[in-house]
Amino acid sequence: MQDLKVLSPEELKGLDEPRISPSQNQSEYSKKIYLESYGCQMNFADSEVVTSILMEQGYATTSNIHEADTILLNTCAIRENAEQKIRHRLQSFKPIKAKNPHITIGILGCMAERLKTQLLEEEKIVDLVAGPDAYRDLPRLLEEVEDGNKAVNVFLSREETYGNIEPVRMHTNGVTALVSIMRGCNNMCSFCVVPYTRGRERSRDLDSILKECTQLFESGYREVTLLGQNVDSYHWQNPETKQSINFAQLLEKVAQLTPELRVRFSTSHPKDITNEVLHTMAKYENICKNIHLPAQSGNNRILDLMNRTYTREWYLERIQSIRNILGESCGISHDLIAGFCSETEEEHQDSLSLLEEVKYDFGYMFSYSERPGTPAEKKLSDDIPEDVKKRRLQEIIDLQRIHSSYRNQLMIGSVQRVLVEGDSKKSSAHHFGRTDNNKVVVFPKKEEMKGEFVDVFITHCTSGTLLGELIN
Repeated sequence: MQDLKVLSPEELKGLDEPRISPSQNQSEYSKKIYLESYGCQMNFADSEVVTSILMEQGYATTSNIHEADTILLNTCAIRENAEQKIRHRLQSFKPIKAKNPHITIGILGCMAERLKTQLLEEEKIVDLVAGPDAYRDLPRLLEEVEDGNKAVNVFLSREETYGNIEPVRMHTNGVTALVSIMRGCNNMCSFCVVPYTRGRERSRDLDSILKECTQLFESGYREVTLLGQNVDSYHWQNPETKQSINFAQLLEKVAQLTPELRVRFSTSHPKDITNEVLHTMAKYENICKNIHLPAQSGNNRILDLMNRTYTREWYLERIQSIRNILGESCGISHDLIAGFCSETEEEHQDSLSLLEEVKYDFGYMFSYSERPGTPAEKKLSDDIPEDVKKRRLQEIIDLQRIHSSYRNQLMIGSVQRVLVEGDSKKSSAHHFGRTDNNKVVVFPKKEEMKGEFVDVFITHCTSGTLLGELIN
C-alpha cells in the first residue's frame, strides 16, 4: 500500500466504484474514448493528463461505453483485490467486443506496469498496455492497434513529470483540484509495489506547478491538493540559477499566489516531514491544517520488516511536533496494515496502542495483501491466517471509529470556515464542504453558492461527518 491518501471521507462512500470520465465532445466525427479510473488520487490526476493528451490529438471522451471506439481502464495494483476488480471488469466487456470486434480495450497505470505483456497473454480481450510514464505515447499505441497489432509501452522514465501538459479536469466539482508535483518513489517499503510500477522519484519544475495553480484559481477553483507519493521529498533545482527548492519553499510559494486559494497536500512520510514544513503551514492561513501521516504499524520490529526507516518513537515525536506547532485541532490521518508477515498478537496490540496514543481523525486501514515482486514477497512469509487478519483489521477499524467520533465531538460548538463543494449526497436541500482540518460538514442551504467560503456553527456530528448551521 503506497503512502498516498486516497479520497476524502465524503468521497470514500464510493471508493469501491470506478470514476467514469464524463463526455467532452469535440466533434461528432471524433473517435471517442471511454475512460474509467480506479485507486488513488494520483490515478485520477493521471487520467486528466491522459484525457488532455488524447483530446490534443483529436479524440473526444464519452461517458457512454456503447458509443466508444476505445475503452481505457486506469488501474491500481496496490492490493490483490484491486487487480481482481479489473479482471472482473474486463469480463463484462466481452459482449461489447463480440458485438464490435474493432473496439480497442486498453489497460493503463500500475497494473499495466506490473504485469506488462503478461496482461496480453492472460486477458485476450486487451489490445493495449501502457504504464504510468507512457501516456504521451498513447496516440501512437492506438494507431498501432488500429493497424491490427497489440501495443505495449511500459518504459519507466527518470525524467517524465507531464509538467507541460495542462490536465483536462474530468473528476472535479469545479471547486477543488489535484495538482501533481512529483512522480515515483524512492522509499523501498517491503510491502509496496509503487517503486516498481511508478519508478524512481522525480520532481516537477516549480514554474509549471505555480502556473497550473494560478490557472485553476482564475478558472474558479478555490482549493488545490499538491500530490506526490512523498511530497516532503520534493526537490527541484532551477537549471539556470541552480537554486534548489524544497517542499516547504514550494508550499509557501503556492500559498503566496493568493490568500483565497486553499492549499492541501498528500502524502507525507514520517521520516521526511520537517519542522520547516510545519512552520510554513502555521505561517499561512490558507494552508490547511491537515496532515496524512501513514504509520503502517505501531511496533518497531514490524516497522523494520516493512523497511519504513523510522521507529514508533520517531513517529510519535513527529506527531508531537505537529500538535505543538499547528495545535491540537490539526487533522491527522493515517494508514495502518493489519496482519503483516509474522506479526504477533502483542505486536498487533502495539498498533492499537498507537491509535490510542494519537487518536487520529481518520484512517485508511487494510489487512496485508502480498504483492508479487516486492521484497516482502521474496523474503518474508505471509503467514498470518486470513481470519486472524480480518479480526485484527476489524479491531483497528472499530477503535478508529471511536476516535473519529471523539475528534468530531471536540468540534461541536465551534465555528468552522467551510468551502462549499456542492450538494450533500443525501439531500439536495443541504450543502457540504470541508473544514480547514479536512472534516466533511453538512448544513442546510441558504443563499450561499458552490465555491464560496462560509462560516458554519457545528451543532452535532456522526463518526464521519459534522453537521451544522450557517452563520449569517
